[in-house]
Amino acid sequence: MKLIRRISLFLVLSGIMLGLGGYTALKAEQFFYPGRYQMKETQEQKEKPSYVSDGTEEEQVIEAAVETVPVVTADTKYLVEEVDLTGGTVREKEENIPVKYIGLDRDSLLKELASYDSNPPLTELEQGFTTIELSAFSKDRVVVCKYYKTEEERGYYLMVADHFIVVYREDKKTLHMNTDILLESLNDTLQAEIMRGKFVESDEELYNFLESYSS
Repeated sequence: MKLIRRISLFLVLSGIMLGLGGYTALKAEQFFYPGRYQMKETQEQKEKPSYVSDGTEEEQVIEAAVETVPVVTADTKYLVEEVDLTGGTVREKEENIPVKYIGLDRDSLLKELASYDSNPPLTELEQGFTTIELSAFSKDRVVVCKYYKTEEERGYYLMVADHFIVVYREDKKTLHMNTDILLESLNDTLQAEIMRGKFVESDEELYNFLESYSS
């Protein structure tokens, strides 16, 4: 009977010591490694679904910002700036957006303008077109800049060569044309002016002179 009591007491004490040892080890691990349990609790909270008051699982909505690329539309305002490099003037006008530009983003429009620049229409070349560039771009407003360089109207000089009137450009060195007008066929005053080099300001004035004195 005494033996049984001793064995029972030994088992009870062993259980108590084992429990105290495990508890002490757990506390020691929590003390030295506190982050391990915090991360575990945080992970468990993330994995738990959230519920609304009626007991149903709450839907988690993730809003994703969608970045859209602006393109030219039929409602885009299309402005053209015409720059006269000779006179130093700028003229701005609004035009209908070209159909082939609709639906293009900025890079595509730049390629289209580059194609226009390398092969401009004949009417543009006649106006002295030099180049085109994109000044502003958005879905609401597109601005292109066209550069023109018109030739300044040059004058001419009426001079004499072998008794005939010849026409030189304003540098007095470049021959523009020969004529069949004899110097002696003109009045004395006009002869004197031409022998000194008579300046003619425009094509129209030159044409009128030739028309008047040609045989």
